[in-house]
Amino acid sequence: MNPSSSGWIHKFINEFPKNRLLDNFTSPSVFYDGLKKAGFIYGVSVSTLLDEPVSHLKLTKEEYSKINLFHALLHTYFSKHPTANHEAAIESIISFYKEIERGKQKWLQRLSFSQKPSEDLEKILSARLQESNTLLKTDAASLLTYALLYVDVLGYTYYLEQPEGLKAYLEALEYTILEYSLLALQSKEEKNKYDQLVIDMVASSAQFLEGFPADAPKPSTTLKVLEKRFLLDICCLAVWDDREMDTSELAFLKKLSTTLGHTQSQLDACIRSLTAFSVQNAEKIILFEYTHPVKQLYKQSTETVKRLILRNKNRLLKELNESGELLVLISQSTQRDLTKEEKTKMKGQLLDIFKSIPSLAIFMLPGGAILLPLFVKLIPKLLPSAFHENRVEED
Repeated sequence: MNPSSSGWIHKFINEFPKNRLLDNFTSPSVFYDGLKKAGFIYGVSVSTLLDEPVSHLKLTKEEYSKINLFHALLHTYFSKHPTANHEAAIESIISFYKEIERGKQKWLQRLSFSQKPSEDLEKILSARLQESNTLLKTDAASLLTYALLYVDVLGYTYYLEQPEGLKAYLEALEYTILEYSLLALQSKEEKNKYDQLVIDMVASSAQFLEGFPADAPKPSTTLKVLEKRFLLDICCLAVWDDREMDTSELAFLKKLSTTLGHTQSQLDACIRSLTAFSVQNAEKIILFEYTHPVKQLYKQSTETVKRLILRNKNRLLKELNESGELLVLISQSTQRDLTKEEKTKMKGQLLDIFKSIPSLAIFMLPGGAILLPLFVKLIPKLLPSAFHENRVEED
């Protein structure tokens, strides 16, 4: 299964029947623990909730997050409708996303829908990860990582129980989570420049300070069990970038825990879980992340292209081996600067190859040619070792 290609949901539900998605999770709380262990709650998915691999490919954290989000939505639906089928679940999830975006010219309206509901849902989930993790439009919200994707699951749970007031509920919940996570950030004795950046952006955001829906329910006084657990986990995550808990941070978390009705042992367990996940997974775990938009776009584009190239390795090798002149030019480009005519010829032949591989159509888009140097850089990793046997790596 390739979560970045069309048809992955259909393949997923065929390979993993409903009982295999549900049987190991006896309650929503147990399922939440599974999401936390997989990293989904922390915004850094490193695995799925299943005991066996879902793909022979090396998946990215975005792809793991996409699978975990879909699994969580399925689990939520089947918990309410145990005798229903996957088709009904998919239709319900699509209706949920349409409901929360109704009346707004946002990413959902820009999607091109197909005749297959499962493929429509694939587009929705991809858009949810790639463009917006939250309904909020404050500058501070733009710094949030994938951690708030779990709000979709909480919102879907609300939707299945009482569809009325869904959008107000989601906005109030997101504002509450953002508000408390920022309070946690402010509790840090030593704030780095990014901590202060987040705090300053929120302090200067009139939309955040004045935008709380007046008629929205106040989840801070009506939080359910999983909402309380998630809020505490998010606040722990907000102060975790230095992987330490100082006195003021612990004091804030203890006060919040008491307010939410948690015991000291529950708070300790929350911190232990985050510590264990952080130790086991070397990747940095943070709630807020500042990246320049242009740099972030380029980073995402290059990562996507790199993944597509390596996953199409066999077809690319076949096409390249059938183009002897192109191989010669690529070989010479590692030893000397190509002339303008040679570069033009190489670019044209590369684009012809990409036309034969649909998943690499990104190179044909306006501006896609700027990614060609990345492809040329990756070619030595794709070609037989004899091609670059004498190649010397430069510092």
